[in-house]
Amino acid sequence: MKIIQITDTHFSPEKTHFNGNWAPLLNWIEDAGADLIIHTGDLTVDGADKAEDITFCMDLMRQVSVPMLIVPGNHDVGHLPGSAQPVNAERLKRWRDLAGEDRWFHDAGDWRLVGLNSLLLGHEDDEEEAQFEWLRETLEDRKGRRVALFAHKPLFVDEPQEGETGYWGARPRERARLFDLIAAHDVALFASGHLHWAWRGRYRNTALTWAPSAAFIIDKLEREMPGERLIGAAVHSFGDDVETEIVAVPGMTAYVIDDVIHEVYPSPAKPLVGTEEEA
Repeated sequence: MKIIQITDTHFSPEKTHFNGNWAPLLNWIEDAGADLIIHTGDLTVDGADKAEDITFCMDLMRQVSVPMLIVPGNHDVGHLPGSAQPVNAERLKRWRDLAGEDRWFHDAGDWRLVGLNSLLLGHEDDEEEAQFEWLRETLEDRKGRRVALFAHKPLFVDEPQEGETGYWGARPRERARLFDLIAAHDVALFASGHLHWAWRGRYRNTALTWAPSAAFIIDKLEREMPGERLIGAAVHSFGDDVETEIVAVPGMTAYVIDDVIHEVYPSPAKPLVGTEEEA
């Protein structure tokens, strides 16, 4: 089974800065012979507040002839409490009405693929707790299948036991709960986006992938992170185990967000560095 993971496309009908990358990405996907596409969020520029952003982007995704599953990113449903666009019931409903469920599982042979709404993590509310209970039940009911987890945000940025990283990674409490579930249920892969860096690593028995954005890289607005700056996708090949290749897709442009951030980002736009603002 071959799965292409795309992420952080940031398409919009009004803020069209990155829309030019869709045609080469679509052509590459159609030629790649994948069985499934998984989009790990930030489908939109401002779906968190604009229904038309979600509708526009979903119309683009329907151009793909291969089945696609999508989990939301912070641009799609909002982010942490205290941010400019926190996740709330209105934003979740908009996503669910226009794009589909924000969490799901899909069985394919000996594998269970699980999509997680990582933007609920850190809210410590009923939605977050319901998702953790759903995840526990989904993993316990896997009937011997191996598991691959897909989410927008990574488990950590620099090291597994790091403290609070604010905007970028999972908070320590929620990360610890995920680590416990991962260890108990043969999770072979945790694949995410969000960072606009491409990287592969491991945590104990689990392979980790940060897929590259399909929209832009970050130059000097943020510190260096592990991995490399590139625009493209990740290809996951599933057999007895999973192997991942990070691909720089031909014909795509590595736009630099530093150049256009104040034109693109939802108002009120603020710098990325050291904040939890929408990025």
